[in-house]
Amino acid sequence: MANSEILLVKPVEGLGGEGDQVKVRAGYARNYLLPRKIAVTLTASNRKQVESLKKRRANREQDELTAAQELGKKLEKTSLAFAVTTGEGGRMFGAITANDVHDKLVASGIEIDKKKIHLFTPVKTLGKHTVKVKLHTDVTVELGFDVVSENPIEPTVPEAAPAVDNDRRTDRRPRKDAKS
Repeated sequence: MANSEILLVKPVEGLGGEGDQVKVRAGYARNYLLPRKIAVTLTASNRKQVESLKKRRANREQDELTAAQELGKKLEKTSLAFAVTTGEGGRMFGAITANDVHDKLVASGIEIDKKKIHLFTPVKTLGKHTVKVKLHTDVTVELGFDVVSENPIEPTVPEAAPAVDNDRRTDRRPRKDAKS
């Protein structure tokens, strides 16, 4: 299998960041990375670009980190509340999902990517809950939210169980004796 050494100009998920020198399959480099100007072939003149690319990468990563920290501080001050319809005993109809949390954040003026909200299982109970929001590899915020009922909670009334007759023999037909 033919491999090519290339220099990444832009970050590629699962491959590396700008300024990284990586080995990839020749076809991947020839058909995808090079035509989209995501990478350049590794030559003597391109090796000189490595330093400038690494500086640009460090600046970009620092900017991303500070932006994530500012957004994290903003999220810590935010409180969300979801009003849901409930049935008997406070049982919710439906559930609160990560999409619902995202929509509520956007409505409150905070722009965030849906994929950064990590709610592992949908919330199906009333009360206080938390969700993890991973803004950066170094910045993770726990966002608290309340789920409240929009209608009054009616207590469940235990239904009276039907009377059960424990005398089973009365329900059956009488036996016929084999030899009488």
